[in-house]
Amino acid sequence: MKKEVLAAMMASIADVDLMTCDRLEALTRGHGMLSLAVFSIANVIAEELLRGAKLKVTSENAPEIQLDDVLQKCIAAARAAGADAANAALLSATLVYFAGSNVQAGVAAGNRKLGAMARMIAGADRCGVAAVPTPKLNNKISGFPAVSAIYRAMEEGKLSPIDGRFVPNGVARGPLYGHSALGEDVVYPALAREGARIGAQAMMNAFAGAGMQPNPIMSSIFGAAAILEIVHPDARVAPEYGDYGRINSTHLTGQGAVAATGMPEKLHIKGIDREIDTAKLVGDMGLILKDIGGPTVMAMITFDDILGCFKEGGWIGCGGGAGPVASVLSRVTTDAVIALLALIDRKGNEEEAATIVHDVRHEFYMDPEIGKVSANVMARKAEQLRRGSVTRCVIRGTEGVKVEAARRRAAKAHEMLSQGITLGDIVKAFDEERQAAAEKGASAYFMKQMGQDIGIKFTKIACGARRADDIAKRHLSFDVDADVEITMGDQTMRFEGLAHKVIPKAVQEQDGNILPFVTFAAVPLNEMLMGSNIILNITVPAAVAAAMGKHPPQEAAQLAEAGGFISTAIPGARERAEKVALLAVRMVEQLSE
Repeated sequence: MKKEVLAAMMASIADVDLMTCDRLEALTRGHGMLSLAVFSIANVIAEELLRGAKLKVTSENAPEIQLDDVLQKCIAAARAAGADAANAALLSATLVYFAGSNVQAGVAAGNRKLGAMARMIAGADRCGVAAVPTPKLNNKISGFPAVSAIYRAMEEGKLSPIDGRFVPNGVARGPLYGHSALGEDVVYPALAREGARIGAQAMMNAFAGAGMQPNPIMSSIFGAAAILEIVHPDARVAPEYGDYGRINSTHLTGQGAVAATGMPEKLHIKGIDREIDTAKLVGDMGLILKDIGGPTVMAMITFDDILGCFKEGGWIGCGGGAGPVASVLSRVTTDAVIALLALIDRKGNEEEAATIVHDVRHEFYMDPEIGKVSANVMARKAEQLRRGSVTRCVIRGTEGVKVEAARRRAAKAHEMLSQGITLGDIVKAFDEERQAAAEKGASAYFMKQMGQDIGIKFTKIACGARRADDIAKRHLSFDVDADVEITMGDQTMRFEGLAHKVIPKAVQEQDGNILPFVTFAAVPLNEMLMGSNIILNITVPAAVAAAMGKHPPQEAAQLAEAGGFISTAIPGARERAEKVALLAVRMVEQLSE
C-alpha cells in the first residue's frame, strides 16, 4: 500500500470527532441529545447481568432489593453522561425493562414500581402526564390532550360504567371494591381500556392538529400513562380478560390504546426475533412514564430511538433508530439496545452479539456502509465515557466496515489524483455514489416492505431553493432544491421542487394523487439531507491530496468541501478536513522516517 494512501486512510479515522460534522463532544454532557447516556447505561446493565444480577421488581419485605442497586449504577452512569435526574431515571428504567425486568410487583405494603423506583433513586420530582412532552417530531406536544380528553369523558359520565355516587359507605375503600367483582370485573377494565383508548385517540388528533403525522406508538403510551394516573394500576381483572395471574389493569390500558392507534398485536426485536406483546409493552411503558418525573424533550427523543429496536419501528412511528435512514449521530442509540439484547440472548457471547449488530445495520438501512460507520463512531465516542461489553460489541461488529470505507476511498482518490482528476471532482464523484446508494437502497427497502418495484432517481439535488443567505446556498439540509423521478411499472412521475413546491402544495390541498408517491422520494432524500453524519467523502480525498503534495492542507480542505453536495449538508466539513489533511502529511513524514 502506498504510504500516502495509508496515511490518509489512518488519519481520516484516527479521531472520531473528525469523521462527522455532528458535534460529538457536546453529546458527552447531554447537550443536544442523550444517546451516549444510553450506551453507558447499556454497558452497566450488561456488566451487572454477566455478574449474575437479577433484574426483577419484587415485593420483598426489605427496604431495598437487588434492582435498586442496578438502577443506582445505571442512573449514575447516565448522570455522568449529562442526563439530569428525570432523564436518567427514564432511560435507565426503559433499558432495564428491555433487559428483562417487570414493571410492578405487590399490593399495599411492599408495592414497588420500576418507574417510581428509578425516579426516587435519581432524586427527580414527581410530574403529571399532562406536563410530559412527546419526542420532537419537528414540532412537539405534551400528554395534556390525553389527560384532558379522559377527564372530559369522566365529567360527562362516559368513562365509568357505574356512577360513584351510588357506591355505599364501607364499599368505596378497601378490598371489597378493589379486589372483588365491582372493581376487578366492572370498573377497572372499563376505565383502563376505554380511558386509554380515549387518551390515545386524543393524542393522535393533537399530533395532526399541530401539523405532525399522528404517532401511533407515542399516542398509545401517553394514552396508557394518562389513564394509569386514575385507574388502579395493580388490579387483577376478571378471567374473561385473560389469565388472572398475568393480565392486570395496566395490561388492559395497553389493549385500549393499541386498539385506538391500530398498531400490530406483536412487535419483534431486530436481530434476535424476540416477540413482544404490543399491549403489554404499551401498558408497561405507560406505567413507567406516569411515575418517572418530568423528562425533557431530548430524553423523550432518546426514548423514542430506543423503541426503534423493533422491526416494525418505522411503521409504528419510532424515530432515528428504526431505519432505513442513517440519521444524525445524536440519534444513533438503537445499536446499544440491540447489542445489549443480543448479549443477553447469546448469554454474553460478544462475538455473536457483534455479528448481530453488523447484520441489523446491513438489513435495515438504505446505505449499510454509512449506517455501520455511524454506529462505530458513536460506540467509540461512548467509550470515552464508559467502556463495556455493549460498546465492544458495536465496535467489533462495525470496525472492519469503517476501515474498508476509509481504505477504498483513499485508494480511489489516489488513483484519480494520479490521473489528473481534480480534487473537487473526486469528492463530487464520491457523493454521487452516495446518492446512488440511497436511491438503490430505498428501492430495495420499498420492495421488501411493500412488494413493489419502484425506481427512484434524483435529477437535481442543490442548495438554496428559497433563500439567498449563505448557509442556505452552501448546505443542503437548510434549503434543498430537489427534482426526482419515481417509476412504477410503465408509469413515471416527475416532481420538480419536491421539498419547497410539491410537498407543501400536496399537503395543504390534501392531494391524494400526489401524496402516496411523495414517500418514495422523501425517504432517500432524508438520507442525503443527513449526509454530514459521516464525511469520509471529504476528509479522505483531502488527506490524500495533501499527503501527495497536490495541495496544502488548508487548500485541500477548501477544494474538497466545495466538491461535496451531500457530505456538506451542514457546516463543519472544511475545518475537519484540514485537520485530517494536516495529520496525513505528518504521517507521511513519519512513515518516511
